[in-house]
Amino acid sequence: MGHTGTDTDVVIAGAGPTGLMLACELRLAGANVIVVERLAQRSGESRAGGIHSRTLEVLDQRGVLERFLAEGEPQPVGHFSGLYLDFDESESRHPYPLMILQSAIERLLEEWALELGVRVRRACEVNGIRQDETGVTVETCGAQEAPTALRARYLVGCDGGRSTVRKLAGIAFPGTEATMTALIGDVELPDLPEDYVWVRRTAGGDYSAIAFEPGWHRVITSEFDRVADREESVTFEGLRDSLIRVAGTDFGMRNPRWISRFNDAARQADRYRKGRVLLAGDAAHIHFPAGGQGLNMGVQDAVNLGWKLGSVVRGPAPESLLDTYHAERHPVGERVLHNTRAQSALVRPGPQTDALREIFGSLMVFDEVNQYLRHLLTALDIRYPLDGDHPLTGRRVPDADLKASDGASRVHELLHAARPVLLDLSGGTRAAALAAGWADRVDVVEARGEDERWIVPALGEIPAPAAVLIRPDGHVAWAGAAGTVPDAPALRAALDTWFGPAHAG
Repeated sequence: MGHTGTDTDVVIAGAGPTGLMLACELRLAGANVIVVERLAQRSGESRAGGIHSRTLEVLDQRGVLERFLAEGEPQPVGHFSGLYLDFDESESRHPYPLMILQSAIERLLEEWALELGVRVRRACEVNGIRQDETGVTVETCGAQEAPTALRARYLVGCDGGRSTVRKLAGIAFPGTEATMTALIGDVELPDLPEDYVWVRRTAGGDYSAIAFEPGWHRVITSEFDRVADREESVTFEGLRDSLIRVAGTDFGMRNPRWISRFNDAARQADRYRKGRVLLAGDAAHIHFPAGGQGLNMGVQDAVNLGWKLGSVVRGPAPESLLDTYHAERHPVGERVLHNTRAQSALVRPGPQTDALREIFGSLMVFDEVNQYLRHLLTALDIRYPLDGDHPLTGRRVPDADLKASDGASRVHELLHAARPVLLDLSGGTRAAALAAGWADRVDVVEARGEDERWIVPALGEIPAPAAVLIRPDGHVAWAGAAGTVPDAPALRAALDTWFGPAHAG
């Protein structure tokens, strides 16, 4: 077996959205990265169809959002199990989901990754791993090359719900079994009525048809209490037969471009890290794809993990920082699995579910209910379990308007370099001086805030802080209240915890 050199910090298995986003984050942190992908080329399959608010903000934080906006279309509505949600434009600059196919997302992320110097090795499959005290050996094979052993300090499995990395690492994947089967395909539907509403429930299940581009529709059929064998082939005829069963017609279906299958099985890795092996995206969690949360959660996993892993492999953060990845992201995964199980139950056919949906829908007219469900999908309200009394601590920092010393006009522009930022909005606190020992790794920015109050999802309006320490993922590590003297021990503790010990002198 051939061997590579030892200059690789991280091997990532899987070149989907999660793996590519993680690769970009690691490169921004200065890490050397190789992405290995089983497929010889991008599949071109449409798969996921949108990006939610928090993921749009993440891309904005890195300065690449315009690439995605240019190819997508904002949608003024969202839904929870097919029941429409209202969005609050005050909560984010990007309050609406962006309709954009996964194939385009992967292409744009790979283009960015290559610009940053990420190495992508295709037709290369992981088939063995060996960990030791200094690194991990990743055994790979491919149809066009001899078996190779890659040596790296860490391996991250972003290789999907049937993750080889997860299985080789011996990480358990508990959860609930499937109770239904859904088929999905991109096809032509020449006989679909012009007044068709995107989803309909019937006695046999439900079906939807969404026009992603002229002449083509994304068709999804769901049949409950019918679970397909994992080895059962997925065919155009099977999709046609399923649509006839639930809709009574195939609407003239023809010319399939892509056919796939999914179900409502919900599983989550019992740990996101085992030694030098970590998991992200579908390798760490699978669920019913209600509300389009899967791709978004995977990208957000990557942004949480990337700066931490980069800081560990390039210094000066301790390896224990990686344990916060599981502590912060595992509960988020649990929340998504919980709400998608509920959404799966709400689309079951039958008069009992019909009654439940009617009552559930009537509750959604209340702002508090609509807001709660909206936040489940957008992830704007996520608060990580960080130490600190300020209401911003652990939450994503709002993209408030400001006039900064570095020319930035809003908060998220400060994060383009994926570095920590200590933002001083007081016009004279001691925050910058207190952070002097971290000047090599934390950017200190003085600014004048344009708003006296910030809008924070789940909290509403709060007074703008005097200073705020922002992690590279956009979450607040520490904040000082307006009109107060910065709590020096608390700020230094946050700097030390998240960005390593201060330099002496």
